[in-house]
Amino acid sequence: MLNRQTHLRQTSLNWLVITGSVGVCTLLSLIHVPALEVLAPDWFLIWVVGWSVKRTVWQGVIAGVALGWIQDGLTSPHPSHAVALALVGGLTALMQKQRFVSEDFISIALITFAMAMINQTIIAMQMSVSTDLPLQDIWQHHRQVALSSAIMSSLWAPLVYAPLNRWWSWLQEQE
Repeated sequence: MLNRQTHLRQTSLNWLVITGSVGVCTLLSLIHVPALEVLAPDWFLIWVVGWSVKRTVWQGVIAGVALGWIQDGLTSPHPSHAVALALVGGLTALMQKQRFVSEDFISIALITFAMAMINQTIIAMQMSVSTDLPLQDIWQHHRQVALSSAIMSSLWAPLVYAPLNRWWSWLQEQE
């Protein structure tokens, strides 16, 4: 009975940490520094990478879709961030399952950099198909946004990943 109550508390606390960390990422994504809009990290992408690195492909995809829908609700649903973040979550989990990378801070930063480039490319491709904007303008904007987002996101990724990884490792040890 006591073991079951402890497990229930840990599960509840884990869900609180998950939703709380997503909430913090949501709040951070709403902060815009004047004249630095292009240099903002993609907090949702950072969270999806941090989550997916120790999960299955499907868990990464589901997390990407869920956070993509939140981001679509905060910004614009066209182009959809859910498609790009789902692919990011799946690819990140797949990379870890294939043991291409380890779980240290440098690896997380590099994964985040690559996934930010993929994320922004998918969004640019969606814009190319669904809008009447000239392709040259879309891809010019993509180059600026993709590189700056990748750099900023990769710099901030260890800060988000470290406490979440520590928490999930502690939970795994308790089981």
